[in-house]
Amino acid sequence: MATTHVQSSGRKHLLSSYIVGFVLSIALTVIAYTMATHHQTLNHTFVIGALASLAFAQFVAQLVFFLHVGTEQKARWKLVVLVTMIVVVGILVVGSLWIMSNLDHHMSTDQINTYMRNQDGL
Repeated sequence: MATTHVQSSGRKHLLSSYIVGFVLSIALTVIAYTMATHHQTLNHTFVIGALASLAFAQFVAQLVFFLHVGTEQKARWKLVVLVTMIVVVGILVVGSLWIMSNLDHHMSTDQINTYMRNQDGL
């Protein structure tokens, strides 16, 4: 009977952890989206710093609430997952910056202006 109560309590704790993590992730995403879409009224440096801070907070929330880093006994596997995630995020960030830099280097000013004029809402 005591084992069933402990298992039930553990499931409730796990479910509540997922719910809190989900709500926090949605809130951080909505805040970042709102800042990115209303950046004209805010200081450019502030927006970049705030978005970077929100991205870091989202990263920590994912680690704590979904990967349960630091709360389980299988620390080695959690470390492998964490390192893999950091490598994947690093590849995405560095690759995106490389692509944008490459496009900036190879596009002429006329091509950039033509592209910007053809975009709706810019």
